[in-house]
Formats: sequence, C-alpha cells, structure tokens
Amino acid sequence: MPYFTTTDGTRLFYEDWGNGRPIVLVSTWAMSSGMWENQVPFLTQHGLRCVTYDRRGSRRSDVPSDGYDFDTLADDVAALIDYLGLRDATLVGHSMGTGEVTRYMARHGAEGKVIKAALLSSITPCVRWSEDNPDGVPEAVYDAVAAQLAGDRARYWSSWPGALFGTHLGNPISAETIGWAVRDVMETPVMVLLRTWDSIFRTDFRADLRGFNVPALIIHGAADQNAIPALTGQRTAALVPDCAYKEYQGAAHGLFVTHKDQLNADLLAFAKG
Repeated sequence: MPYFTTTDGTRLFYEDWGNGRPIVLVSTWAMSSGMWENQVPFLTQHGLRCVTYDRRGSRRSDVPSDGYDFDTLADDVAALIDYLGLRDATLVGHSMGTGEVTRYMARHGAEGKVIKAALLSSITPCVRWSEDNPDGVPEAVYDAVAAQLAGDRARYWSSWPGALFGTHLGNPISAETIGWAVRDVMETPVMVLLRTWDSIFRTDFRADLRGFNVPALIIHGAADQNAIPALTGQRTAALVPDCAYKEYQGAAHGLFVTHKDQLNADLLAFAKG
C-alpha cells in the first residue's frame, strides 16, 4: 500500500487515481478516505487526478499520540502535496476537513501549489462560544459530546447516521450505507476522536478565512443539523474574499452521499473551470 511520511515521521496512507489537474480530497471527522467513493470514480472519469488519504489516527495510517491540532494536520496535507509534487491543485475538505483546508491556506497558501479550495459542510469559522463569537456553541455541548464518546461511542455513532444523511428529510439511504458509515467511524480510536473533537471545538479560523488568496467554492446542506448553515457555511462565505456559496435544499451534513450527483457536477465544474 502507498504511504508518505509527514514532517514528524508519521506514515499516512494515500491513494492516487487518474490523470489531469489534481484534486485533493480531505475527509470528514472520524471517517477514512473511503468516504469519497462516490466522488473519485466520477472525477477521474472526467479528466481529474484524485488524491485521497487517511488522516493520522484513521484506518490505514499511523496512530500517533499527538499531532491532532489543525496546524499539524494542515502540515500533513502540505507533506502529501509535496511528496506527490502536485501543482495547480484544487483542495477540497468536508466538515473537519474544511478546517485542514482553511489552515493549509493560511500556512502554505503562499506557495502557490493550490489554486482553488472547496469547503463542504464546513465547521468554520469558529465553533466555540466566546464574547466575540456569541453565536458559538457553549462549553456544555463540548463536554456532552466528549462524555458520550468516552462513555459509549458505539451508542453515539449508532444514532449519528440519521442526522448525517438526513433520513428524516426523506433522503433515500439504504441500511447497508448506514452500516458502512458506522463501521468506518468505529475504526477510529476513541482517543483520536477526543483529540480531534477538541481541535474542532476550540480552533478559531476567522483570520485564516479572511486571508484566502484563491477562489473558493462553499457548499452546505440547507438542512444540516451537524453544522447549522447560519453559524457555519454562511458565516464562512461572508469572510472569504473570493467565493461562491451554494446551499443544497433537502441536504443534511452527508451530502457527499445523499446529493452526490449535484456535488460531483459542482466539484468538476469548479476544478476544471
């Protein structure tokens, strides 16, 4: 299996498919790169080179005891791009992955290797409540999620797919797809979940977003309960200087499955435009 090594010696699994302009896909919280199985075949068939990877702590990659802050995670993305020698790349992140994309642009965007960025179901700009972020989430919510993960993560994940895919909205999701998603997230160790949840909750991306120096596409589900659009996607779009913002009606957080055709068409047009 192909691996690359990050600056702190962590070995991460990656896949590299197709030819053409590269598009690097950064996964959602707790899921492996397999989440992109509805995007990679389509995008490669339409002339793009798709690169995916398992972030540290996920599936086939190493599980170090540290490095789950967004600075390190963004540097992992940079290490992958450098290892493959990518140029003129489009960088795409979903949910937690939008934090990695955003921090990558802040730390490495001046290098010019990424020329476009897409943020899907974004957790930016800032989750945690503070006096200057009064619409943020209070500490009690952080504590409750952390307690559920530490106490009975299997139960936590068993109720998660409904909100992820919006089954209450009538989105046709098979029991097999729900089972696949739960199996994938259960592969992520509990300590990794706790460390990454802490980073998601506490990292402020507002300054990073204001400094974006490439065109951006921001896509959000209008019915997203995991990342409410008014607190995340819409606020992110207001901060990024050069962006297009789209909301998918009837979409929840997991639009990479439920609205894959619409998403694939938008990603293709953005990357090749």
